[in-house]
Amino acid sequence: MNRITRIQIDDSAIPPALPEMEQERKVAIFDLIEDNSFAVPGRDGHPRPEGPFALELAVREGRLVFDVTTEKGGKVAEFHLSLGPFRQTVKDYFQICQSYFEAVKRLPPAQIEAIDMARRGIHNEGARILQERLEGKAELDIDTARRLFTLICALIPQG
Repeated sequence: MNRITRIQIDDSAIPPALPEMEQERKVAIFDLIEDNSFAVPGRDGHPRPEGPFALELAVREGRLVFDVTTEKGGKVAEFHLSLGPFRQTVKDYFQICQSYFEAVKRLPPAQIEAIDMARRGIHNEGARILQERLEGKAELDIDTARRLFTLICALIPQG
């Protein structure tokens, strides 16, 4: 079964998230567990590891770490990705999310919808970058990449 059934976020090295972003993270985790497609290709002549998988996301030594295990804790793979390709998109995503959260409080629906469309566009861009960065390491569909991008945003410090 090529899917993630458990996800853990190691956010011990970053400040607590704003309540709105914490809610987005909870929704992303719930949606990810409910529906995702995640596989690790076979390497060095070994067959493709069988899922389901558990995933821990963390930032260690300035790199994004995907630690993939079996549900029972057996090591499957660990990927370390540079944060550089994500930084601008994450920054843009946080800015548009902040605009969206403010708009919901005081703007008419048409303006909120326009901001939300921009937010989805930036979110799709982040998902595309993630799929590119994981090429050859993990195979995931666009919806899984979108949800993982939301979780990655929680790990990249803003400021």
